[in-house]
Amino acid sequence: MPLHSLPRVARTSMGSSKICTRMAASSMRNFQTSARSMAPTFAASHQPPMTSQSQVRSAHAISNPTLAGIEKRWEGMPPQEQAELWMQLRDRMKVDWHEMTLQEKKAAWWIAFGPHGPRAADPPGEWTRVWLYTGVGVAISVALFLTIHAFARPPPRTMTKEWQEATNEYLKSEKSNPIYGISSEGYSGKGHVQSKSAKAQGIKLDPEE
Repeated sequence: MPLHSLPRVARTSMGSSKICTRMAASSMRNFQTSARSMAPTFAASHQPPMTSQSQVRSAHAISNPTLAGIEKRWEGMPPQEQAELWMQLRDRMKVDWHEMTLQEKKAAWWIAFGPHGPRAADPPGEWTRVWLYTGVGVAISVALFLTIHAFARPPPRTMTKEWQEATNEYLKSEKSNPIYGISSEGYSGKGHVQSKSAKAQGIKLDPEE
């Protein structure tokens, strides 16, 4: 059907719809183009910064001779070399672990969780030395105590059985603690007697005492 045969209003509406369709398609193409151009910039802005040294470390595997026998060499290495090796392993662990060598994986695990430093096992014979030194210390203490005791002065006369029995008699005569104590009826305790006799301790008492 020819367009000139349509009413004027119909031709106008069809033209407007075509213009809107072209504008929408053009806007969509512009948006897609802008999104594609901005994608690399957005991705780069969200990536963690890496120094040139980190890039080199993560790109190249650590040589096997450097990691060979690390279990035996680690504690003997200077702290600076330990730090450098750990930094290299840390950078290597940032990449895909499938790209790491078996030696790198073993070294990283051993440095992080291996039995060294505070996690080191007790050396052989350590408990034997502990018990030996403890026994020597106890023996020295006993010998020192006996030596001091041998040269010490004898106990005072108040620390004899005779003196303490006399103390009991004095307290009974004074009716000391007559309810529950030494002066109470039926009391059968030792009272103040707690020491050996003067003769057993080698203490000489005056006849008056």
